[in-house]
Amino acid sequence: NGTSEEVKKIVSLLNEADVPSEDVVEVVVSPPYVFLLLVKSLLRSDFQVAAQNCWVKKGGAFTGEISAEMLVNLSIPWVILGHSERRALLNESNEFTGDKVAYALSQGLKVIACVGETLEQRESGLTVAVVAAQTKAIADKVANWANVVLAYEPVWAIGTGKVASPAQAQEVHFELRKWLRQNAGDEVADTTRIIYGGSVNGANCKELAGQHDVDGFLVGGASLKVEFVDIIKSSTVKVSS
Repeated sequence: NGTSEEVKKIVSLLNEADVPSEDVVEVVVSPPYVFLLLVKSLLRSDFQVAAQNCWVKKGGAFTGEISAEMLVNLSIPWVILGHSERRALLNESNEFTGDKVAYALSQGLKVIACVGETLEQRESGLTVAVVAAQTKAIADKVANWANVVLAYEPVWAIGTGKVASPAQAQEVHFELRKWLRQNAGDEVADTTRIIYGGSVNGANCKELAGQHDVDGFLVGGASLKVEFVDIIKSSTVKVSS
């Protein structure tokens, strides 16, 4: 988002923030490609950096794409894959996303893999079926989930100001964990972090963070504001309860 000057302001806000230690909360920021190295060079050492996407296979003649190998070469540890905008606007299928996740993992990247339903799908009662199919496409290609974070982002709640209620978020996170338990085993279900993304802000983060199966957040617009620090601090809700 924004210009290099705006990015520097956000980084300095984060660098000065008083937030819980790394053993309580892992903070990863994901600027656009052109700002990755700038952010990495300025950002505090206990926060990490993620790319917003990468290509599905080894580098080659794929003009405009960035390979997983390039991210590794620049020591970028994380990448976000399968974001709803990639799926909706660029028509990236479940299978394509699964392939991307598997390839990124094979190159040593950690992956934030996104799943989520549209408003039409939710109103048709298809929420669980949709997120299960999206998760299955990843599970079909991935045996080791140690470096995967699953992000549930209801498409109808992204940038719309609509937020899934804490109960709605918990319900889908519960179903995702149950799916993992039945299809990938107890250890994967118990250890895989399932984070929520969809109009998370300073006002609703604590209640969402208190839900049993919500392990963190994928934050959009609010990550550009001071309230991002409040969202990071909401990680202590479960620790203190």
